[in-house]
Amino acid sequence: MALSLPRPHRVDVQIAVGSVLAGLALWGLGLPMQTDRLLGLNWSLVPLLVLGGAELLRQSMPRTALIIATLALTFDQFTAGNLASVLMFTDIMYAAVVYGTPASARRIPLTTGAITVVLTVGLLAWWQEPEAVLIGVATGIVSFGPAATGVLVRNHREATAAAKLRAEQTALLAEMDRVQAVTAERARMARELHDMVANHLSAIAIHSTAALSLDDERTTRDALAVIRENSVEGLAEMRRLIGILRDAGEDLEPTAAPTLDGLGSLIAGARTNGLDVTLDDGREPEGPKLPAPVELAAYRIVQESLTNALKHASPGLVTVTLTQGPRSLDVHVTSPYGSPAGPRAPGSGAGLVGMRERTELLGGAFESGPVATADGKVWDVSATLPVDPADQGATP
Repeated sequence: MALSLPRPHRVDVQIAVGSVLAGLALWGLGLPMQTDRLLGLNWSLVPLLVLGGAELLRQSMPRTALIIATLALTFDQFTAGNLASVLMFTDIMYAAVVYGTPASARRIPLTTGAITVVLTVGLLAWWQEPEAVLIGVATGIVSFGPAATGVLVRNHREATAAAKLRAEQTALLAEMDRVQAVTAERARMARELHDMVANHLSAIAIHSTAALSLDDERTTRDALAVIRENSVEGLAEMRRLIGILRDAGEDLEPTAAPTLDGLGSLIAGARTNGLDVTLDDGREPEGPKLPAPVELAAYRIVQESLTNALKHASPGLVTVTLTQGPRSLDVHVTSPYGSPAGPRAPGSGAGLVGMRERTELLGGAFESGPVATADGKVWDVSATLPVDPADQGATP
């Protein structure tokens, strides 16, 4: 099976060709690095060409290139030598640290540093001449110097790559936060739109159906009056919603969000639409002010419960009960469960989803469904809303 070598990088080819040509020029000019060696100047071409071939592998096979280069440079010490060969060896040593494995990047500087120290001390002890230090310094420049430079470059590249990765992760997290914020805002506006308009449109649908189905002038006029009232109120609510969506600086400022102080008007409007509603407000008149998100959620839950009762409940009493405890506000709405006697408006189930979402966003508990009582089966809506900020936001 033939050995398949990786294709050398273009830069490696350029370095190899340039280095070999420079070495050939030095050889042609008769400029050796050392004299009185066992082999002459012509033999220096062998390690020169071998090191040129090793340069082709400096990135694709850095470990193999370093082994070949080390053997070639060792052989070069027995020849007249060539400066280009030494420079190619330093480049291959550098590349072995930069492009090699993390283990090689750790071992090579330690190994070359140890060789430099041992060689310097050994030659100094053997020769007992100061020139031995110069040989040790030269060895360190050729081996340890490129390895140490490679470590610095590799660390810088890894730090740059890590910083780039962190930046990409930060950008990804920011995009995820943006998408979540947009989704949450869309869900909030969907709840607001449903809660503000659904009640009025349901009343309009029911009374318009009654006006069309009953051939009675007084009933028709009463139905049209209710339709007009709900149309005007629905239009006002839509304008408020548009005011919220508009940028600041408009001539008309959006009105404040509804609070539990507006429950009386809400109950009165439900009675106008034909519901028999009673309100049992158990809040303390002089008690602490409820947080605005709690008041808004409670108001919307009552509003949506009355809307559902108008659309789906059978004739009977609808009760709204508010109970304020030390740590929570309980909202309880019951309506007769059964087939409505009059016209019925279609429902999509978005109201129950919205009520549950409002409750869970505050860390509360929500339940809805038919319940059997002594007076018959009723549809029961119960929501517990924490009033302590420390309790809000927790998953129930």
